Amino acid sequence: MDKNEAFVKEIAEGYKFEGPSIIMGAAKRGEDVAKELFVRLPLKTLNRHGLIAGATGTGKTKTLQILVEQLSENGVPSLVMDIKGDLSGVAVESGGHPKIDERHEKIGFPFTAASSPVEFLTLSDEKGARLRATVSEFGPVLLSKILELSDVQSGILSVLFKYCDDNDLPLLDLNDLKKVLNYASSDGKAEISAEYGRMSSQSLGTILRNVIALEQQGADLFFGERSFDPQDLLQKDATGKGIISILRLTDIQDKPKLFSTFMLQLLAEIYATFPEQGDAEKPKLCLFIDEAHLVFEEASSVLLNQIETIVKLIRSKGVGVFFITQNPADIPEDVLGQLGLKIQHALRAFTAKDRKAIKLAAQNYPLSDYYDVEQLITELGIGEAFMTALDEKGIPTPLVHMYLRAPQSRMDVLTPKEIDTILGDSMLVDKYNEVIDRESAYEILSAKIEDARTEEHEEKQTKRSGGGRTRREKSTAEKVLNSTATRQVGRTIARELTRGLLGVLGVPTTRRRRTRRKSSWF
Repeated sequence: MDKNEAFVKEIAEGYKFEGPSIIMGAAKRGEDVAKELFVRLPLKTLNRHGLIAGATGTGKTKTLQILVEQLSENGVPSLVMDIKGDLSGVAVESGGHPKIDERHEKIGFPFTAASSPVEFLTLSDEKGARLRATVSEFGPVLLSKILELSDVQSGILSVLFKYCDDNDLPLLDLNDLKKVLNYASSDGKAEISAEYGRMSSQSLGTILRNVIALEQQGADLFFGERSFDPQDLLQKDATGKGIISILRLTDIQDKPKLFSTFMLQLLAEIYATFPEQGDAEKPKLCLFIDEAHLVFEEASSVLLNQIETIVKLIRSKGVGVFFITQNPADIPEDVLGQLGLKIQHALRAFTAKDRKAIKLAAQNYPLSDYYDVEQLITELGIGEAFMTALDEKGIPTPLVHMYLRAPQSRMDVLTPKEIDTILGDSMLVDKYNEVIDRESAYEILSAKIEDARTEEHEEKQTKRSGGGRTRREKSTAEKVLNSTATRQVGRTIARELTRGLLGVLGVPTTRRRRTRRKSSWF
């Protein structure tokens, strides 16, 4: 058997699967495309996560487009974080092109134009269904990590969450949290200290400043109601196709903390609320994080550890997480080691630093008798890539130089009119874009402070007029605090401070008996 025959046999056996799979393209060796020697991805192992890497303009976005449309066709919904704004075309079928026909002729696979069902989501003022989470749902542990608080400051934040929980003060948005922090350092200092221990004004001020810094990155748009339900990411259309949820992020590229805050909170809530699935024929949901370096480049070591933990555990829920970035070095090693699928487009060696990065990138892939990876990684054409995945037994497949198929959908953005048409048919837009401003901690504490000051003023006036001290029947704030309306706080308050295995959100637990002790921890 000559070397070419051995290569064909290795690829044919390495990429032949019994269960459902996706055809990504055909194998290539040298200048020749091995017609009908298809490179497949088994759906069964796509919950083991993945990486799509390569320099700008080498075809990463089109590879991502192929993946999400083929997942949709197999009934698997996905969430795509679209930072550059060039993935909306997946909603419309391709108009065709002679170069597409030429490519598919080489592959030996017929081209069929098709569209996929799409929902548009947003974290900002972009058009789409607004994604939000309440401060209370976010929890003190994760919020402390996002705010990069010290252990003492994290402890104070946890106590304040407990105070709000005990006193039915819904923490819905950042205004509520800022009000509680101000209250704890001024009007409510004596009350809170008597029940929960003293708190340093300096620490409270530091937490408040960090909250304001997060708010300036646009987080005020993210925190609030109505909270997004991750179950809405699992939709299928009437034909059984998985719906592709496209999160439009074109206007927050300069706000990496908001982006990483959302991503981590979403992963944590998916982990906390999705049931265990174990091994299945296909994943329940796939998440694609474009420009993944934005998640990691400003993250603290504590936050990186949290991401690593979630990535390790979330696959048992049937969820695959895929990072798209320019260089594998953009992904922390502990996270990179969890990624079963690796698709590597070309890297460019323009500088000495680039050459070192290429050498390191080549070491992420299995050794091959047929490819000089370090050399070929700089010579890959547009729409070509190296790939290795996990087979149905969890064993890495042979490294293959792949000539990719073309996306079935449009390789361009939608027009504003086309986007408006899709949004007009969306059920999620109606559900999540309704403005809700319930009474929460901000209003309740403001009323309480105003009532206390009014009462103090009346007592002073009574003393000056020679009368005895009087006490009002009941303050407005007390009535509000005891009303049944504020107890109907739904998802936002029925959670303990210990929010699950990750210390992030968790499944609500039975409320423990409240014990109040005086303390001077802070």
